[in-house]
Amino acid sequence: MNHGPTDAREFLREFLRYYPRHADRQVLIFPASVTLPAVVEGLRDRPDVRVGIQNIHWEDKGAFTGEISAAMARDAGAHYALVGHSERRHVFGETDEQTQLKVAACFRARLTPILCVGEKLEEREAGETESVVLRQLRAGLAGAGAEHVAHILIAYEPVWAIGTGKNATPEDASRVHRVIRAELKALSPEKYLAIPILYGGSVNRANAAQLLGAPDVDGVLVGGASLDAEGWSAIVRA
Repeated sequence: MNHGPTDAREFLREFLRYYPRHADRQVLIFPASVTLPAVVEGLRDRPDVRVGIQNIHWEDKGAFTGEISAAMARDAGAHYALVGHSERRHVFGETDEQTQLKVAACFRARLTPILCVGEKLEEREAGETESVVLRQLRAGLAGAGAEHVAHILIAYEPVWAIGTGKNATPEDASRVHRVIRAELKALSPEKYLAIPILYGGSVNRANAAQLLGAPDVDGVLVGGASLDAEGWSAIVRA
């Protein structure tokens, strides 16, 4: 919940000065919903930077005051949607079952879902990291055919490392990403290697390159460090 339309326009002007086109990477920005049209307009001449929405409702329309459907987001210019972000799960009580409904809604509206999974500190300390991540992954993708699974992104967000200044080591991230990759192989045997798995959890300009260099880490999902245009451009260039 940062950057209204006015601040977002200034952010984009600054960010695009620091970040020329790169053909070898994919850059996504997820603004607040009220800011989405301003960001889409600000990136009109930069198709290399795509736009997503932070949250959707699973119904296509109806009496759900304050909610935004996947179709509305797509019509406003979004191409991606976060689903099951740690804050949606642990601040707003989003359930595994709701993530499945939201993934399905994304596919109906031609949005690409980024399904977020990750364990809390007490689950990590109890040795439950893999079981929690696999439960969330399987629930979110339940009912999705292999052809749909092949067109998603997965983000591993260890909850204990988000906004705490702590982050999983590259080895920690690789270990969990390998578990995710193995599950994706079972769900989409022909395309699993092409599904991006991102790491999110206190990513910053100091650790981004090291994390991105770890095996099975295909990208990063950046939170607070993305609010500074120059700093975020450094992460994007890593």
